[in-house]
Amino acid sequence: MDFFSDFLTLFLAKLQSPTLGFLIGGMVVAAVNSRLAIPDAIYKFIVFMLLIRVGLSGGMAIREANLLQMLLPAVFAMVTGIAIVFIGRYTLGLLPNVKTVDAIATAGLFGAVSGSTLAAALSLMEEENILYEDWAGALYPFMDIPALVTAIVLASVYLSKQRDNAHKDLSKQEYLSKQGITARGYPKRDTAGQGVKIWPIIKESLQGSALSALLLGLILGILTQPERVYDTFFNPLFRGLLSILMLVMGMEATARIGELRKVGLWYAIYAFVGPLLHGFIAFGLGMIAHFITGFSLGGVVIMAVIAASSSDISGPPTLRAGIPSANPSAYIGSSTAVGTPVALALGIPLFIGLAQALMGN
Repeated sequence: MDFFSDFLTLFLAKLQSPTLGFLIGGMVVAAVNSRLAIPDAIYKFIVFMLLIRVGLSGGMAIREANLLQMLLPAVFAMVTGIAIVFIGRYTLGLLPNVKTVDAIATAGLFGAVSGSTLAAALSLMEEENILYEDWAGALYPFMDIPALVTAIVLASVYLSKQRDNAHKDLSKQEYLSKQGITARGYPKRDTAGQGVKIWPIIKESLQGSALSALLLGLILGILTQPERVYDTFFNPLFRGLLSILMLVMGMEATARIGELRKVGLWYAIYAFVGPLLHGFIAFGLGMIAHFITGFSLGGVVIMAVIAASSSDISGPPTLRAGIPSANPSAYIGSSTAVGTPVALALGIPLFIGLAQALMGN
């Protein structure tokens, strides 16, 4: 009983953090139709700065880290990303009035990772003096890329089966006249008889701005000596830039609610439940790594948070290119309007509070 009371107290305390306060403030500002606007170029610059900082920190830590200790969390991150896509495919995808290809794309976006959510979690953990491995942020691509690849492969297999079924029911002439168009009217690739090419999907993910910034920071942190610029420039700006980012994300969440209304209630329910469920799956796997390898509880929290997050920068363009027949309003609206606020406002304090309760703090 003491564990649950301690957990509830810690969880409620996290909701009062300034980081989450800026998120809620942004939602309120947008709800009252304020003319306040943050230019998109500034938003992209802030995300770049935050992820470079996370990457530099992780790269410097990897230089001194035991690579074997990183192996199990990395494997669990990959398993989590893939599992999230399959869960969405066989839960959301089976609900009434939900198109399977839209469900797969939505699950792919929720399996991918939000760099801004990761940055928010790291900031809050530092405020709480929660220790974690600096390389834990490098788990990002181990979850992000497998999730996107799995979603695109599953969608390709599903669409291929749909074409095969259509071929059986239509005459050859009717089939040839229809095979170039999807149900939504998008032109589609003729992949019948061909295997899905994995490398273009991975390449598209790696070229995304968020993952590129994180990987650049990691490489510079490993191969150079960036401690001076990190301590004097990137680290001092971290919390201030993050506050502005949270404000922008709150405003964006409110603006996307209209898109979510277009695709129905089931997406809203999935977007609310999914981040917490995904986070608990990763938290459980992280605890296994904790007992086997000594992976810190702070690292477990980071793993849970990236699982609870949904990609807000690199994921959408990757899915648009890989699954062109999916409805962007479904997966982007679900993620931005509900999924991201849930991960930020509920997921981060929930998993931090759970870890602190387990630590007996």
